[in-house]
Amino acid sequence: MEPDGGEPARENSPGRSIVVVAHNIRSTHNVGSLLRTGSVFAIDHVHVTGFTPYPAYEQDPRDPKLRDLQTRRLAKAAAGAERTMPFTRHEDVVALLDALRADGYAVAGLEIDPAAVPLGEHTPGGKVALLLGDEVRGIEPEMRERCDVLLQIPMFGHKDSLNVSVAAGIALYSLRTS
Repeated sequence: MEPDGGEPARENSPGRSIVVVAHNIRSTHNVGSLLRTGSVFAIDHVHVTGFTPYPAYEQDPRDPKLRDLQTRRLAKAAAGAERTMPFTRHEDVVALLDALRADGYAVAGLEIDPAAVPLGEHTPGGKVALLLGDEVRGIEPEMRERCDVLLQIPMFGHKDSLNVSVAAGIALYSLRTS
């Protein structure tokens, strides 16, 4: 686990504790949008794993050019949330999920999957860790097995998938207001 970025979570976060695990998200714009959306829905923390880009933080080990480029790109969508949303970079997603579960979080993967529960039919508990996966392949099968529940957004139109940051916004709204 690497140092935290952002500010401490809000004391008055309504209802339940929600954290996001952004695993192998490719797009800096998706990460920026996720940070901004997370701020809107008062999530407590964003955990970034795999190759997910993240904002610069003190003692950031990345090459300065890469760090600055990724931070600039995600800042366009984050609209300031890159400086205020608490986040932590983790090397090991499995260890992170185990630690969150040990802390009382139910791990909910957001995925199109035959075993997934429609989002509106799920009643979340007091602590939820929302796992998001790669924009192209989603959550890897071995990571799906590590989830306590898989959630799916019902699709009614011609398309059968959403952008990961849009899907996260829908899921976070549902988790916050259920």
